[in-house]
Amino acid sequence: MDMSATPGAAMVSVDEHLATVLAAAASLPVRSVALADALGATLAAPAVAAFDLPAFENSAMDGFAVRHADVAAARADRPVRLQVVADVPAGSPLDPPLAAGEAARIMTGAPLPTAADTVVPFEDTLGGLADSLGEIVVASAPRSLGAHVRRRGEDTPRGGLVLPAGTLLGGRQLAALAAVGVTGVTVASAPRVVVVSTGSELVPLDDLPARGGSLRRGEIPESNGTLLAGLVQGAGAVVVRREVVDDEGHALHDLFDAVTTGPDACDVVIFSGGVSAGAYEVVRQHVTQMTFGPVAMQPGKPQGFGVAGSTLLFGLPGNPVSVAVSFEVFVRPALLALQGRARLHRPRVRAVADSGWRTPEGRQQFLPVALDRSDPAAWRAVPVSGGGSHLAGRLGAADAYAVIPADVEVVRAGDPVDVMLLD
Repeated sequence: MDMSATPGAAMVSVDEHLATVLAAAASLPVRSVALADALGATLAAPAVAAFDLPAFENSAMDGFAVRHADVAAARADRPVRLQVVADVPAGSPLDPPLAAGEAARIMTGAPLPTAADTVVPFEDTLGGLADSLGEIVVASAPRSLGAHVRRRGEDTPRGGLVLPAGTLLGGRQLAALAAVGVTGVTVASAPRVVVVSTGSELVPLDDLPARGGSLRRGEIPESNGTLLAGLVQGAGAVVVRREVVDDEGHALHDLFDAVTTGPDACDVVIFSGGVSAGAYEVVRQHVTQMTFGPVAMQPGKPQGFGVAGSTLLFGLPGNPVSVAVSFEVFVRPALLALQGRARLHRPRVRAVADSGWRTPEGRQQFLPVALDRSDPAAWRAVPVSGGGSHLAGRLGAADAYAVIPADVEVVRAGDPVDVMLLD
């Protein structure tokens, strides 16, 4: 439905609009990739261990593999003497036999001899590493049978769950999978996104050098495309096309058909601008597959959303802060849902307002703030602007949004506020 034909549409809440968006965001097809190629992807199936971790019983310390019964009574005034009959470095396949009163020098990570059940660190012998071959003197009994021994499979047994579906694969996650012998994983396809900036006043940055770096009266540099491209990439998606179109509608019509139909149809189109109630709202006037209407938020009140075939369509306001906020609240969760991500939303923490400000009546507010983390007991949310949705130059200083409920009229200095973390 084209909401331009129904002025005065009822304002919906942020949660209501988000629910509509997420209901349309079905998971994309999955693919199998080598572990080395999975960085930044999202697991589409649980990953289980191919090997036990540890793969064998091994030493947690540099020292001596011993029989616990031989050293259980050792103490400084009554040390125990043992004969060192073998040396087991890390990576060694050796499994030396140990009789009563015998020990094997062993390094961290080396396999524990079958005949041993405990490790005595160098520090608990009188000679330490300097006197570690021949005879050793144990001056302190191990705390228990099995001390300093890593048991086979105690971290993760073979076949055990390592990471659930929906996990973002970063360096730590890939290392965990590599440690249990996983060589390939099933991941979600990255959403293919087209970013469209609208407005006859926009001048693409690439055009500025040819114009001598100058702008004519009424023109502004196009920045929303740069903003959205970075945010899309940060959400694990891929920008396959960026365009700037004027307010006439012809260019938008041709572009729309190209990116929403046929084998090259993208998964998501994000429009910035052209969705409000003005006379030259090109998206609202020409994209009939979208519904437009007000959302009870500030900034970002005018919103559009729809589906064309299998392509999700987002219509965001044109002011840069509105674009940034709208992306975080609506587009980013949808991109993560398309990937089957387990966590769709940014983490939130509690902070203290560094100064006071008024809030818009009846609308949930997302105010760009910089977090002062110098006091770990009470982070402070410092507004980077007065809340104007056009103040793009100050947006770069923000690392969070203070999220103020619609029923709060005033935030005073020192008030606790919820903060959505961006970094």
